[in-house]
Formats: sequence, structure tokens, C-alpha cells
Amino acid sequence: MSENNQREPWFSAKNLKLITEPIGIKNPITVLVLGICSALAVTVKLKPAFVMAISVTVVTAFSNLLISWMRNSIPNRIRIIVQLVVVAALVILVDEILKAFVYDVSKQLSVFVGLIITNCIIMGRLEAFALGNKPWPSFLDGIGNGVGYGVILVVVGFFRELLGSGTIWGYRVIPESIYVKNGGFYENNGMMIVPPMALILIGIIIWIQRTRNKSLIEE
Repeated sequence: MSENNQREPWFSAKNLKLITEPIGIKNPITVLVLGICSALAVTVKLKPAFVMAISVTVVTAFSNLLISWMRNSIPNRIRIIVQLVVVAALVILVDEILKAFVYDVSKQLSVFVGLIITNCIIMGRLEAFALGNKPWPSFLDGIGNGVGYGVILVVVGFFRELLGSGTIWGYRVIPESIYVKNGGFYENNGMMIVPPMALILIGIIIWIQRTRNKSLIEE
């Protein structure tokens, strides 16, 4: 068998880039500025932010996989409808799993799980990548963009919960004894639990990322 006909390794350098680049220099939130709405809405606490991150990653990866697998049989004029049907089916499945296993988090996420259907990261990757690439790279691209999205949610959720509520994952981290009401000096930052603070934190992350990577500024 000639070298050109040999199958590319599943985790070749090219394929690994599909996972690593969206976490950094091609992050869907901080570089492409996609998926901002859910980042503002579900990051008051770390746990729902983490669950949303996993949910979006699963939906993005498997919708990419399925659309890539069907790409040659989807008529161009109805491709958006087919994409929406695939994404909606996956979102319904994820929603039912959340209700079955983490019902409390499902209630906190409320309608935002359903709104994954309209997440522009997912639709963007289907149009920009899955329709023109093979299933395995498309699956990796979905994982990469989902993880890139999720990392930002987790970082923002961590700081909002810690500084806004004094807890992490619902567990008390900042001792009650140091609060003003108990004779101490500390008060939770109420600004952290309002949506605009998530936008400010994302702005800070964007600033740090672009300061460390000058090529993003030039773009």
C-alpha cells in the first residue's frame, strides 16, 4: 500500500489540533465571540456551569459526527433543517438524562438546556467543518469546541460562585467566622451574581489571552 493511501492515525498531530486549538487560540467564546448568552446565564454557580459545559460538548461532538456521516446525502436546500433536527434530538436526549440523574441541576439550568439547540457554536461548526470533513475529524472538532466553550464557563463559574457566594460546588469555602455578620471583616461580592459580571470576567479572560498571544491582536 502506498504512503498516500495509508489511513491517517486517529490521533495524529493534525487531529489533535482540532481538540487543542479551540481551547486556546481558536476558543469559540474568547476569540470567535460565540455562545456568550449561555455563558452569562448559567455561571452563577460552578456545578450548573460544569454540567452545561459537558452537555454542549456532547451535543457538539455527536451532531458533528452525525452530520459529517450524512453530509453526502443531505440536499443542500434542506441542510439547515436536517442540522436542527439532529441537534434537537441530541438536546432532548441530554435533557432527559439530566432530569434522570441530576434533577436539581436540570432545574437550575431550566430553559437553557433546550436553548442549546440554537447555540451558534454548534450550528457554526456544522456549517464550517462537519459538512466538509470526515466523521472522525468532525467528532474531534466538536469535542475541541465544546471543551473550549466549557473551560470558559467553568473558570467564570468558579470565580462567580467563590466571590459571590463563598462556596465552590455548593460547599462552603470561605469560613462563616470571617463574615461581618459574625464579627469578621468579609462580605460576599453581590456584583458577582448578576449577569453583567460574567461579561466582565469574560472580557478579562479575553484581555489576558490576547496579551499573551499577540497574533490574536493582529487578527
